[in-house]
Amino acid sequence: MSDQGELTRQFEAQRPRLRAVGYRMLGSWAAADDAVQDTWLRLHRADPAEVASLPAWLTTVISRICLDHLRSRAAHPEDPLGDVDPDRVRGTAHDPEEAAVQADSVSRALLVVLDRLSPAERVAFVLHDVFAVPFDQIAAVVDRTPDAAKKLASRARRRVRGNPAVPPADLARHRRTVDAFLDAARTGNLEALLEILAPDVVRRADASAVPAGTALTARGITRVTEDVARFGARAVFAEPALVDGMVGAVVAPRGRLAQVLRFRVEGTRITEYEVIADPDRLHGLDIAVLG
Repeated sequence: MSDQGELTRQFEAQRPRLRAVGYRMLGSWAAADDAVQDTWLRLHRADPAEVASLPAWLTTVISRICLDHLRSRAAHPEDPLGDVDPDRVRGTAHDPEEAAVQADSVSRALLVVLDRLSPAERVAFVLHDVFAVPFDQIAAVVDRTPDAAKKLASRARRRVRGNPAVPPADLARHRRTVDAFLDAARTGNLEALLEILAPDVVRRADASAVPAGTALTARGITRVTEDVARFGARAVFAEPALVDGMVGAVVAPRGRLAQVLRFRVEGTRITEYEVIADPDRLHGLDIAVLG
């Protein structure tokens, strides 16, 4: 085998890991593939003497590429919160990349939270907490000291974990109720919804969260259940998350935040929930990942 052939073989062996790094950094398979391709091109231009460990070198290079991309995105945002195709949110658009998100083990809630970190925090967290890259290597990527890189990852970790506002037992009970609601909404299981929703349940929504002409407030289990039956297809993109310290849900096609659901749970029933889609309101929410 030629040297070029061996280099290609070694790179292809690393490709799945590089794609995983790129996806968690950038939140898009297409962007991750572009970063992997750029890494491949840089490898061809590199001095072999500089590549002591190919896996470590490749991880550093793709991380720097992603960091540059994240900084550019932060300076010139192109896809603001809430700016998502309504058909995609309602589940009527076929989206191959969304299918890839569903097949991946990364939660949509995590991608939403990662989007809220600074570029350096996101890189430090992903490299250390997801891929176990040592802080001395991370420091070279973010151009900080190892101690500073550790602090970046620590700040990001606190944001990702959040701060629950209720005891663990209540959090777990609320989580089961929200999980059951989302499952029933996805499958159109009206009998299950009748068990989950309180008789006098109230649903509120931002104007941008529902089709024109739909009432922003619905009261009573009959009306709310009808709404869930009509618009529940969006639940295919939903996932439980910690919202302002309570169990809620993010609706995030391709891992990009489109809507947030906030719930009031009493006992094992939902007495009220709100669908938030206004970009300013979404920005103001404290969102974290449920364990």
